Amino acid sequence: MNNIKQIFGGNVRQFGMIFALIALMVFFQIFSGGKVFTPFNMQNLINGNSYVLILAIGMVLVIIAGHIDLSVGSVAAFVGIVVAITMRDWGLPWYLGVLLGLLVGALVGAWQGFWVAIVGIPAFIVTLAGMLLFRGLNQLVGNSQSIPVPEQIQYLGGGYLPEIGPDTGFNNLTLLLGLICIAALVWSELKSRRDSIKLGASVPAVWVPVVKIAAVSTVIIYATYLFASGRTGTSFPIAGVILAVLVLIYGFISSKTIIGRHVYAVGGNKNAAELSGVKSRKVNFLVMMNMSILAAVAAIIFIGRSTSSGPADGTGWELDAIAAVFIGGAAVSGGVGTVMGSMIGGLVMAMLNNGLQLMSVGASWTSVIKGLVLLIAVAIDVYNKSQGRKSIIGLMMKNFNRNEKSGLQTNT
Repeated sequence: MNNIKQIFGGNVRQFGMIFALIALMVFFQIFSGGKVFTPFNMQNLINGNSYVLILAIGMVLVIIAGHIDLSVGSVAAFVGIVVAITMRDWGLPWYLGVLLGLLVGALVGAWQGFWVAIVGIPAFIVTLAGMLLFRGLNQLVGNSQSIPVPEQIQYLGGGYLPEIGPDTGFNNLTLLLGLICIAALVWSELKSRRDSIKLGASVPAVWVPVVKIAAVSTVIIYATYLFASGRTGTSFPIAGVILAVLVLIYGFISSKTIIGRHVYAVGGNKNAAELSGVKSRKVNFLVMMNMSILAAVAAIIFIGRSTSSGPADGTGWELDAIAAVFIGGAAVSGGVGTVMGSMIGGLVMAMLNNGLQLMSVGASWTSVIKGLVLLIAVAIDVYNKSQGRKSIIGLMMKNFNRNEKSGLQTNT
């Protein structure tokens, strides 16, 4: 059983979310008449949800630190309208518009971080005020009108990897991206095993990483085939590439750097973290500012996909991002959560949306089902925590653990 857990990196909760995501995909594939695993649908899934997944990256850090941000939708709407207007009315090139958007996002984040970290107002109140403030500024600056954005911004939000090289019948850059992913996976597994051996740590049996690499590579190969074999002019979305880069960067920061460990420390026990030398004010300021910067990135991708920025942009985004984080395994009390878990949680929500639409389920029922999924996920997390268990999967694995213990006792 331990070897099976190691296949999933020892993170059984993450394994449970992956299992739920696969089960959802198979369910909707069957009951939608085979419409899920098509190039068009998968491209649409990535293009239509990348901005929410980007918000979830920042939101998980905010929630790990013990806060919440209700303003991300309004901040994104404000940044989007500023970027659109400056490019249209001031004649800024698209790349300067992008930089300006990131700068505005940083300033907004610094504003909210000041009230949370320096003044000490709860983030719930600060960001609730920010939700009203920046929604209003969006409508004031844009005069409640939709502002079109140039083609380059549209490419960032709705474009695809270009076609280069010989005619292979597939998109060559997407094939190359798939090969790079598999090579990175193999290198990562070998490096991790080699480092563990050097440190004298126990390592799983050889077949464990082999099975893991084979299973994940199969998924990557199939996904590569789907994205590379779409209609002419399409391939893996540019928004997906941006999302993947951000996941790698923030996954590294949250798990391998000092500031990442400080975020977990502050969220787990603020007083103990401060006694250990962690500057909680600095951590809180940075996570709030980082959230708004990522909201700016999400805004640029969204206005690119929708070809314009309007007064209704960003409505309800904060709820989707928060739901993705909690479904992905973050604890309500803070201190627990991962970037990858949030991505899986976000994909679960995206798959629910996508699959229910393919089955022609109405928006009202879609909202009901999503709400129930979120409630059940958090309720089980709270229940397991009250019972001294770590996660939903701890409950699912209870019988296996009991069998293992029984077996040990019998052997003894």
